[in-house]
Amino acid sequence: MITPNISTSPAVDKLRFTKMHGIGNDYIYIDCTNGSPENPEALSIFLSDRHKGIGGDGIILICPSDRADFKMRIFNADGSEAKMCGNGSRCVGKYVHDFGLTDKLQLTLETLSGVKYLTLHPDAAGNIESVTVDMGEPCLEPEEIPVLADTNREISVAINGATYLVTAVSMGNPHGVIFVDDLDKIDIHGLGRQLEINPMWPDRANIEFAEIIGPKEIKMRVWERGSGETQACGTGACATAVAASLLGLADKEAVTVHLLGGDLQISQDPVTGHVLMAGPATTVFNGEIELPKGL
Repeated sequence: MITPNISTSPAVDKLRFTKMHGIGNDYIYIDCTNGSPENPEALSIFLSDRHKGIGGDGIILICPSDRADFKMRIFNADGSEAKMCGNGSRCVGKYVHDFGLTDKLQLTLETLSGVKYLTLHPDAAGNIESVTVDMGEPCLEPEEIPVLADTNREISVAINGATYLVTAVSMGNPHGVIFVDDLDKIDIHGLGRQLEINPMWPDRANIEFAEIIGPKEIKMRVWERGSGETQACGTGACATAVAASLLGLADKEAVTVHLLGGDLQISQDPVTGHVLMAGPATTVFNGEIELPKGL
């Protein structure tokens, strides 16, 4: 059994952490079951810096919950708090089991977008190698996503003289999905940055660019609000699969989404409408870092 990676008190200069990733979507995980940092926004900015900190897409705090087995708080690399992270939720499942905080293989996880249900899949040694997350039902109502439009489907947006059709989906956080003929020809950074802050999004949005390979296969890249382009986005993969199904471009029951960091399996339950996301969770290393004063 791995020794629990318990964070120090905010008053102490050193902090223990674990670096983890879900197909390349990397966060710094901190056990906050015995206390949380006082300024997680500033802490995330400091730790996420890939040159002067640990490096990551943000930090994830693992906290106690009175509604579920654990609570997850997510802070992006720019310090903003996110409501949900699919890849992060899988890593939290692995963390709490491998570090001995629970022996359950069925977990509930409180997030700002509600309680999520995790099924943990151990390897031969008993460590968790993959996790299936019930992401709940997608939200397709424009005012609830939120997006300022009369419909969530193929909203016409003009950027730099070109028109893009954006399908809006919320998986607990807002996404704008754009289907393209050739993903390799898209300026992900230029378009993603502009679309994230487009006035159509009251709270900004994650932007997915997707190429349909077949009815059960989609290639995707993602620009995440607050973090820029990342190797993967679990909620983004779910939103893309949902959007593809809505537009008749892909099946509901089983879709493989290829991201820069690896693959996710996405399906939608025909009875409940819930979206299920399955994929790996990986521990990179454990460490301890000295914090500047004020963190």
